[in-house]
Amino acid sequence: MRRQQRGRSLPGAVGALCRALPARSRPNPDTLRCAKFDRPQASLDFWRLLYALLKQIHGRKWAESDAIDNQIRFVKAALWYHGYYRPELYRLPSDGSVGSRELLLAFSWLLHRISLLEQLLARNRVKTGDETSVCTCEDDLSNSLKGTTEEAPEPGLEGGVDVRYLQWLNGRLRFQWRSLHAQHQEQCRLLHKLLQLLESETMQLEAFLEWKQLEPVYWQWMETVLDNMVEEGNMCESQDTHVEGSELPKVTSCCPWADRLTGQIDRLSRDLTALRDQLHKLVTHRKAAWCEKVKTREEELEKEGFSATARKIQESVELKLLDLAYLCAPPKKRMHGSHRLVFRSKHPASKMVFGRSVSKESVSTVSATEVIRELQIREASLARELKQLQEESRQRLDEVAEGLDGVICISP
Repeated sequence: MRRQQRGRSLPGAVGALCRALPARSRPNPDTLRCAKFDRPQASLDFWRLLYALLKQIHGRKWAESDAIDNQIRFVKAALWYHGYYRPELYRLPSDGSVGSRELLLAFSWLLHRISLLEQLLARNRVKTGDETSVCTCEDDLSNSLKGTTEEAPEPGLEGGVDVRYLQWLNGRLRFQWRSLHAQHQEQCRLLHKLLQLLESETMQLEAFLEWKQLEPVYWQWMETVLDNMVEEGNMCESQDTHVEGSELPKVTSCCPWADRLTGQIDRLSRDLTALRDQLHKLVTHRKAAWCEKVKTREEELEKEGFSATARKIQESVELKLLDLAYLCAPPKKRMHGSHRLVFRSKHPASKMVFGRSVSKESVSTVSATEVIRELQIREASLARELKQLQEESRQRLDEVAEGLDGVICISP
């Protein structure tokens, strides 16, 4: 019964493992199944898979067009660097013709030894929401606009209207409208691309959670891979003894490294089961805490009886106060470039990902409250300047309309 259950859930475990890997280097589940029986057609695919994954772990660029011998040399060097010293792997030829089962063992070893999936998820995450481009450099927007704005022609002599002035106003309005439309289209394209990346990452995270639930099945399947290797080793030794005509010596273990690896896999299965239980408890606890927080917030919002008009007045007053404080505040150090938004001024230690430390990204941090305050001040200044420009344009249009006979102009 246990073998039947394992057989039914094994395709799900292998499929979840493949889907949890990055999309660009995602293997076919059949590659892992063929590698169990050391099929040569799976060797090249496994070399390319390990090459792509290890390149991403080490933060280097890679291309599928790289020569296979260069890929194999890099994989062997990277595995040696991480502590994989099995000599059978390093005896494999550089043409990638054989050795798919050895590569399956190396891949499984990386899953456990260096937390391969966790590192890939941390490195390939979509960096959005907690990072932004901050620029608080001094810039006089009004002066820059004045410097780049084309000088308008004179409205005309007394009692007359210059048509060129109306053409200039119309051209300027059309240019600003096209610029606004182009910016809106670019924003829509970027948002669509961001949504695609988030959907891909969400599917990868769902596959990772499914993999964590089915991971013990995978390690049980790897035990059968080791059993096949031991049986083949026994058959080879029996054939050699029959050819030589000598008696087979009695040995307690025909493959000591296989026994050691089997013990390590057993310990790994127990550790992963405990980790899965711990992760499930953590997710349940955080989900309950989040639901409680949302419920509390909903109750607070129901108690608040502020009308929309009162909120608008409050926001307007706050923007005016921020603008006034900005004008009266002494000059301070400006920020420019990519910064990571934080909500606390503390300096936490390096983050822990699934029990293993992951180095913090080399991105300078800035308080989200400070960035919001700077943006609100900039918004108030731009809104005031826009209102002033609209009023000036309205006055110019009124002056032009007064000189036109038989024409009714409606202000926008």
